[in-house]
Amino acid sequence: MSMKEDDFADWYLDIVEKANLCDKRYPIKGMNVWTPYGWKIMRQIDTYIRQEFDSTNHDEVCFPLLIPETEFAKEKDHIKGFDEEVYWVTHAGLNPLDVRLVVRPTSETAMYPMFSLWVRSHQDLPLKTYQIVNTFRYETKQTRPFIRVREIHFFESHTCHVSEEDAQCQVEEDVAILEKVAKAICLPYMLCIRTEWDKFPGAHYTVGIDTSMPNGRTLQMGSIHHYRTNFSVPYDITYEDENGEHKHVHQTTFGMSERLVGALIGVHGDDQGLVMPPGIAPFQCVLIPIFKKDNAAQVAEACLALMKVLTDAGIRVKLDDSDARPGAKYYEWEMKGVPLRLELGGRDLENGVVSFARRDTGEKGSIAIDSLVPGIRMLLDVISENMLAKAVEVQRSRIQDVDSVEDLPEDKILRLGWCGCEECGHKFEDTYGFKILGRPYRPEEFSGKCIICGKPVDKAAYAAHTM
Repeated sequence: MSMKEDDFADWYLDIVEKANLCDKRYPIKGMNVWTPYGWKIMRQIDTYIRQEFDSTNHDEVCFPLLIPETEFAKEKDHIKGFDEEVYWVTHAGLNPLDVRLVVRPTSETAMYPMFSLWVRSHQDLPLKTYQIVNTFRYETKQTRPFIRVREIHFFESHTCHVSEEDAQCQVEEDVAILEKVAKAICLPYMLCIRTEWDKFPGAHYTVGIDTSMPNGRTLQMGSIHHYRTNFSVPYDITYEDENGEHKHVHQTTFGMSERLVGALIGVHGDDQGLVMPPGIAPFQCVLIPIFKKDNAAQVAEACLALMKVLTDAGIRVKLDDSDARPGAKYYEWEMKGVPLRLELGGRDLENGVVSFARRDTGEKGSIAIDSLVPGIRMLLDVISENMLAKAVEVQRSRIQDVDSVEDLPEDKILRLGWCGCEECGHKFEDTYGFKILGRPYRPEEFSGKCIICGKPVDKAAYAAHTM
């Protein structure tokens, strides 16, 4: 298997295949089959997303896959931004369609004609919805599982508000939700307000959600958008205020995709395979019987009893009682990144303990059987804290302040001065091959000069090579 630090691209593909996360042999490039283990990971992430949005009074919806071209074309910047990426349906059976249909690239143009029917009064606001669906984009670059695909497992929230200020409060709520979800899945991230030429088509502004990968590039895992009235005007989404005046709503969206799985692989994996955060691991621990012929029945019975205790306590556990040798089992579950390996043999039973090995550090030890549930819960919490702290520290170490275009480090996230003008931004990107990620969403102290024109600036910007 390729080594992570030596050849990240090949290592990544090896991990996806050997951990059996998806099958890329489906006969449409970039549309991969989710295998059971990979789908379990994605569903665990979806569970966290649902919990957070349900708890903040968002309602889950499910809109149709197909969008009429007449609706898709209403927001001109939006259709221009997607015109090279969409799939078109032109026939129903053998009959040409009068109006072509777009296969959903994202859902603004599907949802907002309905929002114009749902919203009538200020009492209908805020309208807070979300859905977890598949979206389709004709990705023309080299496809890569979870990172660049043509059928995308996608979360998106869509909200409507009485004012720009109320919509901004929603953006702040989205940032708070992101923090909770990212903590649960142990992922560090940066929030940058994208440049005008890189914001979402039709948005007032876009906040990109980026994490760093081992090859020095950043991966955008999602984004948050403030639309003002850029969509509500063409789609006529209005409400009657308390004075009887009709006004257009202000809108926001928040989207994340299966790239979260790609980020997990890259951020936490090692040369032995995946390293899964306990919060989203399909199995938080695997229980492996270690027995001899004279105690096989006793050990097997004890393993079944322990499995029931753990399952009843809400811990996701897998009992591997297959005929494979222990070493082969260790290899398989290490590759799949199970946070805790538990072993139970005759000597463990005599001593009243279960042996364990942590996937994140390799640390080994034992837990008393009569305190197994609290012991495992404590270990899983410690593993989560350790994984997040380590990932955050690694990401920080990849950020480097630069004040000159001389000898720009190719494998770093650059923190630099930029005056904000498009001319300087495009010159920097075109000349040096870095993408300006934007300015930090939370302002940072900074004093320097624009890296291109030399004009004094008091706001930082970030730039990186991107996946």
